Amino acid sequence: MRLPTLASSNLSSPDGTSAMAARHTLTPLQQKISGVSTALITPFLKGEIDWASLKILLRQQIEGGVQGIVVCGTTGETPTLSNEEKSKLFGFIKSEVAGAVTLVMGTGSNSTSETIHATRQAKALGAAAALVVVPYYNKPSQTGLLQHFTKVATEGQLPVILYNVPSRTISKLEPATIRQLADVPGIIAIKEATGDLELGQMIATETNLMLASGDDASCMKLAQVGGRGVISVISHLIPKTMTELFKRAVQADGSGASNEWSDRFGALNRDLYVEANPIPLKYALHRIGLISSPELRLPLTELDSKYRKVVDDALKSGGLL
Repeated sequence: MRLPTLASSNLSSPDGTSAMAARHTLTPLQQKISGVSTALITPFLKGEIDWASLKILLRQQIEGGVQGIVVCGTTGETPTLSNEEKSKLFGFIKSEVAGAVTLVMGTGSNSTSETIHATRQAKALGAAAALVVVPYYNKPSQTGLLQHFTKVATEGQLPVILYNVPSRTISKLEPATIRQLADVPGIIAIKEATGDLELGQMIATETNLMLASGDDASCMKLAQVGGRGVISVISHLIPKTMTELFKRAVQADGSGASNEWSDRFGALNRDLYVEANPIPLKYALHRIGLISSPELRLPLTELDSKYRKVVDDALKSGGLL
């Protein structure tokens, strides 16, 4: 599939969105999970959830204008949280945001039955949708993935956002499987984290899924071929700027927003991955005073000293330090 030229992908429709994005009118629920959502960290202090830092971070996110918060995603170090902690975490966040943003909860695992159970719990807690990652470690076939996601959508009692991130799961959703899943009632969106613009364009033009980027580096370009959301990591640091740039990217200024993003924050975004996410991010948030400690839970450890100047310099380049 050939990508459209930059000029053709920036043609404006009457409502201000790009011609590519306007081919799919979002449902009210898809609208709620569009825009910038932050894949929120779980701050820790002396081994426990740091509620005070979390409160500060949530206030900063709301004031920055993000549209959503993803609770218990990859960035939240979910595998290290107990079920009790997950419930308390969601309840605290729900109380703090008081309806100001849409809340999505990560419920995916490598067990279909456990994923269904977690999705039902997310429903009971008040999540608007479940972010369900491709099952990791087991390496299921496309048939297995089709059945897994169909069963979760059918029995989980909550709208499902597919999460395609083969860099962490090994297995991935192939285009044919995505097309089939798009027709399953209850599957409403996909977090596409491969950075593959051709795949993104296919999803935007051939399915009714709301296309959200899971890759900050390419999210502005994905918006030019139909992306309507981004589940972001860097939005922890620049929520206001991120929301403004992404809105421009979805609308008529796609190339301008993409270029500005690269010029101003390309280096910072790159250096947030000098070690596995969220290790550098927690260091950065601590350095700018948003969380009390860069602490993580094992098996993750704090940012290696040899990378700290790298992240410091990136924060300075982005005007944050």
